[in-house]
Amino acid sequence: LEAKIEPEPVIFVPGSFELPLAAQLSLDSGFDAAVVLGVVLRGETPHFDYVCQGVTQGVMQVSLTRSKPIGFGVLTVDTVDQAIARSGASGSKEDKGFDSTVAALELLRVKRDLPVLRKS
Repeated sequence: LEAKIEPEPVIFVPGSFELPLAAQLSLDSGFDAAVVLGVVLRGETPHFDYVCQGVTQGVMQVSLTRSKPIGFGVLTVDTVDQAIARSGASGSKEDKGFDSTVAALELLRVKRDLPVLRKS
């Protein structure tokens, strides 16, 4: 898949709960895909659960209603150390931002190839 990846614009939002709308606005403005990145850190109240559920469902709804992929790189963690370990930072074990970008690109490939696959 040849992809023209545009690192701009990066859209900053006040919190993870605002990511679904930011993704929707991006897709509606003409982008073929989006990647959402964020961290939700568990606190002492159930707020964590509400935010995680809302963000996950919201991003999925936008992706499905627009038929466009959204890479989901929202880390839901208990500690800052867990977030760093998944962030792609030097010495981290994982890079969920990279992984979610690859997932969005793979779905673009599937979307591109699906009409060809149906004909064979």
